[in-house]
Amino acid sequence: EYGGGAYLLHDGVVYFSNFADQRMYRQDAGGDPVPITPETGGRDRYADGRVTPDGRSLVCVRERHPEPDDPFGVVNELVTLPPDGSSEPRTIRSGRDFYSTPRIAPDGSRLSWLEWDLPWMPWDGCELVVGELAGDGRLSGVRRVAGLMGEESIFQPTWSPDGDLHFASDRTGWWNLSVERDGDVLALHPADAEFGWPQWVFGMTAYGFLSDGRMACLWERDGLQHLAILDPNSGELIDLDVPYTAMAPRLDVEGDRVVFVGGGPAIPDEIVLLDVTARSIDVLRSSSSAVEEPSISLPRQIEFPTEGGLTAFAHFYPPRNREAVGPDGERPPLIVMSHGGPTAEATPRYSVETQFWTSRGFAIVDVNYGGSTGFGRAYRQRLQGSWGIVDTADCINAAAWLVSEGEVDGDRLLITGGSAGGYTTLCALTMHEGFAAGTSYFGLADLEAFVGGGTHKFESGYLRTLVGPYPEEAERYRSRSPIHATGGISCPMLLLQGAEDRVVPPRQAEIMVEALREKGLPHAYVLFEGEQHGFRKAESIRSALEAELSFYAQVLGFDRDDVPMLPIENL
Repeated sequence: EYGGGAYLLHDGVVYFSNFADQRMYRQDAGGDPVPITPETGGRDRYADGRVTPDGRSLVCVRERHPEPDDPFGVVNELVTLPPDGSSEPRTIRSGRDFYSTPRIAPDGSRLSWLEWDLPWMPWDGCELVVGELAGDGRLSGVRRVAGLMGEESIFQPTWSPDGDLHFASDRTGWWNLSVERDGDVLALHPADAEFGWPQWVFGMTAYGFLSDGRMACLWERDGLQHLAILDPNSGELIDLDVPYTAMAPRLDVEGDRVVFVGGGPAIPDEIVLLDVTARSIDVLRSSSSAVEEPSISLPRQIEFPTEGGLTAFAHFYPPRNREAVGPDGERPPLIVMSHGGPTAEATPRYSVETQFWTSRGFAIVDVNYGGSTGFGRAYRQRLQGSWGIVDTADCINAAAWLVSEGEVDGDRLLITGGSAGGYTTLCALTMHEGFAAGTSYFGLADLEAFVGGGTHKFESGYLRTLVGPYPEEAERYRSRSPIHATGGISCPMLLLQGAEDRVVPPRQAEIMVEALREKGLPHAYVLFEGEQHGFRKAESIRSALEAELSFYAQVLGFDRDDVPMLPIENL
């Protein structure tokens, strides 16, 4: 579904899941890939594997699709198989809706993993389970260590070199690193800070063990990420002096070396090798060529008032171009960005897309609305039962606050977002006033279609927590669906959609287009062939940005002859 954990390296051998046929393959050094799982026409899919220390078994997650396009028939389970493919996979754990992160103790005697059931997402609540692992791969003595459906979320269980089970738990209200010792769960460094992230994909890692037993770890507070060393015995946390403030949970540790992906507002994402002993940093690969800082808009973190006497957070980027300035006394137009997820976050990492806008005279506010990651469990849970309300209000209030501060032009407010952010965008444009135009990238328009089997298994119960039980709350679903609020649309709208999107199918965009056409409102719809949920091709990303720029230029009435003219119906 969302992927991740597609390969592993063990004793010089690579094992990987091949997207084309969904089979597991083994590739020895210098050899060709050899399939080690049966051919099923892509119905059996594998991820997140580990090989036992003796090399006899590979343990991984298997996802079986008995019938195509039927999310309710998908079966998830833990399986073992011989690394040479000499026999078929054998199920060792089943019965729950989801499994992830099977991890084997250093001596091979125990296996830990996460499991949970619909309608919960793993960041709402999941269970950390341990079992005795026999030499033939069979499990016994299975017990729950921590976690509870809807109450406690566990992230990244990992065995230390001496056999203690570590993990991040949010039982304190924040994802804090913890350890199980003598049957008790102890927080290593209690803090109002996040040491875990929502598990959207397999294989996420935010910490690992150095040769001296200390932990290299990522942590986050107030929208900024840090790299630190944590002593699991004393609880002492020491930040490392690195120039990165946006680091994804993709970290690996071996010996005294740490590899991570780091970036910042003026630093494109880089693969970085840090030697803790030598105190040296080597950039192994950069995602983009260096950009001179005078050309980059640097964000500042803002906290603004929102509904219910609460505050919310965002990153504000003023327009910046060293070769041009705006007219005297004129405030810039503002684009409100609503991130996806919705349990994701806006981070201050270098974004070509953001700089595309700020270099062309637009201000950007990238909103961490209630429900976003990085601000603790209570902040994440603001969205439970209130999706379409809290997120939309926070986006509107971010723009209103910037207008009141004299930062932007209140008559030229725009809003954009993808996936869940596209839904928030559609809610803002259909149920509220104040925006001059907006763009939805593969956004939800009809919640009932989504909850009725119109998406994949992972998110098939998500709306129960975000909106409410269905069909008991069918009226709430309709009132929160932009397609039922098209009477309130009074501004132009652009819809961008992937033709092969299985998460939010094209029909979700097309029903909005039909409503806009019926009302005679200015709109444009661009369908990108070969794209799924989130555009991957460079030409698609570029075309989408150019279409969005042309759309705003025509709506707001300024010239842009450097991009193709987008046809807009009814303008």
